[in-house]
Amino acid sequence: MSQFPVYGEIDGPIVMIGFGSIGRGTLPLIERHFRFDRSRFVVIDPDDRDREILERHGIRFIHQAVTRDRYRHLLEPLLTAGGGRGFCVNLSVDTSSLDIMRLCRELGTLYIDTVVEPWPGFYFDRSVGPEARTNNALRHSVREEKARQPGGVTAVSCCGANPGMVSWFAKQALVNLARDSGHGRAEPAADDQVGWATLMRDLGVKGIHIAERDTQRAKQPKPMNVFVNTWSVEGFLSEGMQPAELGWGTHERWLPENGRLQTIGSKAGAYLLQPGANTRVRSWCPTPGPQYGFLVTHNESISIADYFTLRDGDRVVYRPTCHYAYHPADDAVLSLHELFGRGGTRQEQIHILGEEEIVDGIDELGVLLYGHEKNAYWYGSQLSIDEARDLAPYQNATGLQVTSAVLAGMVWALENPAAGIVEADEMDYRRCLEVQTPYLGPVTGHYTDWTPLDGRPGLFPDDVDQTDPWQFRNILVH
Repeated sequence: MSQFPVYGEIDGPIVMIGFGSIGRGTLPLIERHFRFDRSRFVVIDPDDRDREILERHGIRFIHQAVTRDRYRHLLEPLLTAGGGRGFCVNLSVDTSSLDIMRLCRELGTLYIDTVVEPWPGFYFDRSVGPEARTNNALRHSVREEKARQPGGVTAVSCCGANPGMVSWFAKQALVNLARDSGHGRAEPAADDQVGWATLMRDLGVKGIHIAERDTQRAKQPKPMNVFVNTWSVEGFLSEGMQPAELGWGTHERWLPENGRLQTIGSKAGAYLLQPGANTRVRSWCPTPGPQYGFLVTHNESISIADYFTLRDGDRVVYRPTCHYAYHPADDAVLSLHELFGRGGTRQEQIHILGEEEIVDGIDELGVLLYGHEKNAYWYGSQLSIDEARDLAPYQNATGLQVTSAVLAGMVWALENPAAGIVEADEMDYRRCLEVQTPYLGPVTGHYTDWTPLDGRPGLFPDDVDQTDPWQFRNILVH
């Protein structure tokens, strides 16, 4: 991009909570695309390893943790300094998204995050049952807040690559599928949830995989006893140790013995009594073709399934299955194998691969809509590390897919400042992708005749359902 469009002015303070890999990458995008008062831009983080970047950009830094007992005392004066409408960009771990969101809405401050994050202790709390530790439970706390306090200043919940961008991809993929199938259906309005769900049902979509393959490789191989990843290790392990979780479609006929249907909130999903980072599923991406992915829980697994649900009164008449099918970078796969071999004890060291360490590779992240008359359709971003380096500083391909979604969510919030609490599914996908797409490399669609029954059964007995290739029984790796 030779010229960077300025999308608007943030006339109050900007408070960024967290300056890890995503915070570092978001900073230059905010600088490029918004007008703001640099003297009222502040970053808060308990780790000061990247303080030099902030000093170079002239951004104030507070070397402190945002904690349960002090978050109001710390944040309120920062979010109200100098007047105007501020913007809180929460990109941290171990901070309650809900509590900070509430504070921002009380103060009239715009808010965005990439995950519903709890205060420390939630993910590994042995005193509660597995369902209480799901993303559905976290999401429900925010949806309850939305129901209690409808409208008001905009707070964008869960707006990164996934959750976030993939919800916009799902709608674009659905529009493309309708066009290519010759259905001639008019595109539903941005806020027509029933229209979108009806379109998905009428096209015969049984489910959606958030299908990702990260092929980025480092110059140096992973050392033993080091967890290596292309994004937050803490974030990956937190979600990876939650129960495997998925939106549960109306076409499903079988639930694993250790599977449970959700009883909280929308009850749109199911979960397994095992960690997502140790649960494999069969999926498909354009570059590798068929692949195994990890069924790691994410907010979009439930939010997308919930959004595309059709009801007749209290009865659910249509819902797609939806879940993440994530093949991370090879070093991260090795790191997980090592971690579970150690009984789930994290390695002594963690390391996030910076853009300067990666020799090649892409992060291929999209949605695979399956079960319709054209079988399966993948639509998404195929961003390479080389393109990421050219497009923006301080991030690899994985990071740029997240930070550019944060940018798009901030633009939408500025343009819709009184929308209340929203998820990516409830936003105008066209506007968000218009802002984000310049940072995503090739954004392409691919049809495939692959199904999870291909090559099965093989040399050994296989518990498959031959009557419907797209049953979860066939997708789960037993």
